[in-house]
Amino acid sequence: MRIDQDGPIIVWLRHDLRLADNPALVAAAATGRPVIPLYILDQTPGARPMGGATAWWLDKSLAALDGSLRTIGSRLILRRGPARAVMEDVVAHTGAAAVVWNRLYDAASIDRDSEIKAWLKDDGIACESFNAGLLNEPWTVKNGSGQPYKVFTPYWRAAREQLHHVHLEPAPERLTAPESWPRAESLEDWGLHPTKPDWSEGFDLWTPGEAGARARLDHFLSGPVQAHDRQRDLPGVEATSRLSPHLHFGEIGPRQVWVAARTAAEAGDAPKGQVDKFLSEIGWREFNHSILFHDPDLPKANFRPEFDRFPWIRDDAAFQTWSRGETGYPIVDAGMRELWATGFMHNRVRMIVASFLVKHLLIDWREGEAWFWDTLVDADLANNAGNWQWVAGCGADAAPYFRIFNPIAQGQKFDPAGAYVRRWVPELADLPDALIHEPWKASPQPSAAAKRIYAEPIVGHSAARERALEAYRSLRGD
Repeated sequence: MRIDQDGPIIVWLRHDLRLADNPALVAAAATGRPVIPLYILDQTPGARPMGGATAWWLDKSLAALDGSLRTIGSRLILRRGPARAVMEDVVAHTGAAAVVWNRLYDAASIDRDSEIKAWLKDDGIACESFNAGLLNEPWTVKNGSGQPYKVFTPYWRAAREQLHHVHLEPAPERLTAPESWPRAESLEDWGLHPTKPDWSEGFDLWTPGEAGARARLDHFLSGPVQAHDRQRDLPGVEATSRLSPHLHFGEIGPRQVWVAARTAAEAGDAPKGQVDKFLSEIGWREFNHSILFHDPDLPKANFRPEFDRFPWIRDDAAFQTWSRGETGYPIVDAGMRELWATGFMHNRVRMIVASFLVKHLLIDWREGEAWFWDTLVDADLANNAGNWQWVAGCGADAAPYFRIFNPIAQGQKFDPAGAYVRRWVPELADLPDALIHEPWKASPQPSAAAKRIYAEPIVGHSAARERALEAYRSLRGD
């Protein structure tokens, strides 16, 4: 990057809260100029505010990043407000000669960044952006007609073909500090950690930050990946990477994951087939980001417009029952309670609970997407919207409308001994395995307490399935 004048370089950090393989940070450090790492809690009007669980994570991730920066002679400057107004103020008070950042791909971020880039260039300030968040940027993977893919398998096949050599940028060993630091705000004053009440007690299983991300990847590649394809759908077994929140905040990048996984496979430390299956999940993340880039309305509008006629039901009482984990279906309730307690839900169970909301209860997928947005520590705009639309049948490469998960059968198949249900629905802990997913069949009930405090199913599966099929058929006219 060429800088024709003196002055520090601002590195505007967003979803790239790491030192290693951070192209914007590396480019700034390579100039030898003073570097000012800046995080803006963006309050631009109209921007979607983050949910409570992601705010909790951000609080810890920013603290971890500041600690890492201090080890290389720098620090993190925190400011909040509309991004352009904050940037104008910081540039004016630091005499910055350049601003660099890593790109985001949703429409609101693109519009905001384009406006800021145009202003910087008009003022004679150098500006450059980089890719830190994706293996392939959305405009680089197209089909033979030059159009974006709408089906995952051919998308991922084409995307992989572009990944011949993935280069990683090492973390800077030292950053030059400016003569004086600009005004910074206190992380504590932002109030990202919940109080009155503090509902995050169960979140202590997480270690936000770059070190925590790397440790989680190393742990996964040294053990659970060995049986990933056989165990990834079992919520009672630790068989998934749980990297999604770290990837969302950019504490680790997909290039780092790709290289580490492929290296493990090439060294014989992990089975190639298992690694390929794991990396296809990174591919699904890439696919959702591509869909969002080409269809900016994905979080609020049906990808398939015929679903605009779908006869959704507004039922606040049923939605509240679902969100509290009181549906009477143990695998559904276990998932919703895990989500509330830990900010996370196993991927197989996410599909089950989402299917239950949109197909058993016929509640609009956007209501479920909003609940997940607030309660998931990995709430990502592209993945959250893309996955909800996939389950509802209205998204790209969506599940067929007649795929309606039977929550009883799903529980019996993927949690046969009830380990997951017993953990999150403890009032059913005394039931035998054969009844753990159908507690209403127990006669007599295993205990008076279980009979009192565990709900009857709010809707029968067979009747709900037929109602859903009728609703979906109404779109087809048959």
